[in-house]
Amino acid sequence: MPTESRPTVSRRKLGIFCVLAAIAALTLVVTGIRAREDTTVKLREWTDDQAIPSVAVTYADPGALTATIDLPGRLEAYYRAPIFARVNGYLKSWSADIGARVKAGEVIAEIDAPDLDQQLLQARADLANQQASAKLSEVTLARRKTLIASNFVSMQEIDERTADLSNKNAAVNSSQANVERLEALAGYKKITVPFDGIVTARNTDVGALINAGGGSGPPMFIVSDIKKLRVYVNVPQTYVPSVKIGAKATITVPEYPTRTFEATVEASSQAVDIASGTTQMQLGLDNSAGELMPGGFANVRLVLQRDGVPLHIPSSALVFDQKGLRVATVTPENRILFKPVTISRDLGRDIELAGGITLDDRVISTPPDGIIDGDPVRVVSTKGRPATVSTKQGEKG
Repeated sequence: MPTESRPTVSRRKLGIFCVLAAIAALTLVVTGIRAREDTTVKLREWTDDQAIPSVAVTYADPGALTATIDLPGRLEAYYRAPIFARVNGYLKSWSADIGARVKAGEVIAEIDAPDLDQQLLQARADLANQQASAKLSEVTLARRKTLIASNFVSMQEIDERTADLSNKNAAVNSSQANVERLEALAGYKKITVPFDGIVTARNTDVGALINAGGGSGPPMFIVSDIKKLRVYVNVPQTYVPSVKIGAKATITVPEYPTRTFEATVEASSQAVDIASGTTQMQLGLDNSAGELMPGGFANVRLVLQRDGVPLHIPSSALVFDQKGLRVATVTPENRILFKPVTISRDLGRDIELAGGITLDDRVISTPPDGIIDGDPVRVVSTKGRPATVSTKQGEKG
């Protein structure tokens, strides 16, 4: 009996061992499969997580309500008169050179016009002749009228003498007008100043041939009133509504690099030049000290008056495609939302927007390629006012 029980016990132990081994192998297989499934899930989650683009967002920076714009301009005399001759001849003398201060009515040059002098003498002689003829016709008519009672002359002759006197009087008036015209021209032999100012150009000299009119050469003199200057500046069409009549401007010139001068917007052309897309505006600048020179270059800083607060964003935030100019914003659910915008000013690294976004919008600084509305994103950095914005969002919620 003892010898027969040993094999039975050994078989039982062997069976138990096999069962335990099978359980261990099954446990190992199940553990491996589960570990592989966990790894696969984690890999899938990591892959999906990496597929969500990471973005940096910024909040629009509100600019100053009253901004400025710098533009080139030119200075002009408030009154400027190119002086041309009205008579032909030779310059007899001049008395005012460039830079001379002159008064209204002052004679600054005289022209020798012998042809005009002879024409005036001839016209006066013709006038005397016409006056003598008219006088004779008048005396003859008076004598004929005394003979009407004796029937020595007819009424027909009286009418003819009356008509002849009228013709002679008309000829006298014509000759008188011609004499006055030539006398007026003779008065232009003296070149006078139209207003108080400075001689800014002299383009003639003694003995020079003078031609009447302004189309045959440069003016003899140019007189300018520089107590006040006009500043002309071409304003881009975008900024014209922001430059109001009466607005102040700051003027700087190269000859006074450390000084500024105040000017006031006085007028606008109210038209856009087709070639440049700008509107010419005129500013008034006091120059009673005579420090600034007409014709000079000036830098004009205009004050822009805005109806609302302008918003600034990085220029890299702009997206231009078939749908137009847009920016990519991030919603509170961290999803993409494109918004169309309008540019007011290009400031280089920054863009000033005229509209399209609000202060609460989170704008992606550099939008990645291929994103569309509704795509999820991961915000890795925020620039701007998160505390203020989150407070506002909390209040809205």
